[in-house]
Amino acid sequence: MLFPTFTFAAFFAVVLPVSWMLRRHVTAWKLFVLAASYYFYGYWDVRFLVLLAVMTLGNEVAAIAIHRGPNVAARKLALGVAVVLDLGVLAFFKYYDFFTDSLDRNLGLSSPALDIVLPIGISFFTFQGISYVVDVYRKDTPPAPLLDFAVYVSFFPQLVAGPIVRATEFLPELRSERVPDQVEAGRAVVLIGRGLLKKVVIADFLGRAIVDDAFGTPGEYGAVDILFGIYGYAIQLYADFSGYTDMAIGIALLLGFRFPQNFDRPYAAVSVQDFWRRWHMTLSRWLRDYLYFPLGGNRKGRLITYRNLLITMGLGGLWHGAAGTFVVWGLYQGLGMAGERLLSDLRGEQDTPLDSRDVRIKEIARLHSGAAVDAWREDPSSPVPFTPLEVQSLWLGRLVTFHFVCVGWVIFNSDSLGRAGDVLGSLFSGWTVTPELVNPLVVLVIVGSIAAQYIPPLLARQWSALFSHVPPVAVSVAFAAWIMVVVALGPEGISEFIYFQF
Repeated sequence: MLFPTFTFAAFFAVVLPVSWMLRRHVTAWKLFVLAASYYFYGYWDVRFLVLLAVMTLGNEVAAIAIHRGPNVAARKLALGVAVVLDLGVLAFFKYYDFFTDSLDRNLGLSSPALDIVLPIGISFFTFQGISYVVDVYRKDTPPAPLLDFAVYVSFFPQLVAGPIVRATEFLPELRSERVPDQVEAGRAVVLIGRGLLKKVVIADFLGRAIVDDAFGTPGEYGAVDILFGIYGYAIQLYADFSGYTDMAIGIALLLGFRFPQNFDRPYAAVSVQDFWRRWHMTLSRWLRDYLYFPLGGNRKGRLITYRNLLITMGLGGLWHGAAGTFVVWGLYQGLGMAGERLLSDLRGEQDTPLDSRDVRIKEIARLHSGAAVDAWREDPSSPVPFTPLEVQSLWLGRLVTFHFVCVGWVIFNSDSLGRAGDVLGSLFSGWTVTPELVNPLVVLVIVGSIAAQYIPPLLARQWSALFSHVPPVAVSVAFAAWIMVVVALGPEGISEFIYFQF
């Protein structure tokens, strides 16, 4: 069941009012939302519901065992069993064919051929299960009642493609009272409308207009077509995935839940490290808190830091799918981050993360007026507090980072390193060939989408706040009109979200 379909619209038209009617009957509400979420997930394949239930029960039993463990050894054992269960299930469904093919090809060892169907969203709810038992082990949260945990794992807005919501974020909201008058309906409508535009109009259009052909048969097109095909895929992937999470966050808001932000204008990043603070933010934080920090982070010396970055990003690449290209893509990102760290170390710069707002504000305050500091606090993307030389460096960093990321997307979107080499190799010849895929509309969509990354966040927040004061009837009419515009502009048919395969 896809969000931008009439099937989901009919489903949500029932779930939303019933959910609010049952809000004062807590247990009935939870049972209803759990049933609706299982119906939503089972719509693809009823067999997946058994797996979802087993994963829920397994992690809940482990969490209780961790909490009640008589000593540290018993708690660690229960945690280990839970993590092995989660990763074992993920590995079986996602990587069985990959590993058996590798064994057969490299060692001549044959394994039983199994027709394994990859459950949608397994990577997301597996990570949620792991974070839950780890948080219980760290005593960040007590074990939740089974019904609460079942609702958390299966909650349909984020079930199949995120964002990765942690138990410490979701469970407190589940226990709090939801008041209809406090729902940010205006922001929710803006998010859903924006997500529909990104997915239906931008992502699906670019995929059919240039990306599929440029990556499918790169040898048939000139360098200009391939270059814009690479740019097009960068925008398609962003619009597709962030469009889904925009809709997921908006739908959750209408149900009274606030999800964490998952994208923050990633193509405005000034470094690879900055990019990963803006792209799939919930995954980046998950990898940081449950993998990078436990490995030692940057606390055990430079070489260990570089190693930890490579391991974390390499495993992050493997999480995306059972293909060598995903691992190479992850290592490529890790090398980029390690390279930036190495250059910083060689220059003797102190490690001051770009997302440490207090540090940056203090730096600016020493050099600029209070007005400039206030302007940057409201909109960190604004170049106002910086000198002309800093602005020049800022844009150079953005340009280099964007193209570094685009090269990575070529690897990410290729079924083999050979195909990635063909796509990148096509950029070194054929510049005089007349473009066949590039046209004014394609250029307009790509350039406009990149330019939109630089819209000040304050402006977007003001727009949402303004929309929240519009009368509900006017909001409904405007949203219906917007749906018709999206349907008219978008290509015929809705393709599956790209991240469904991960």
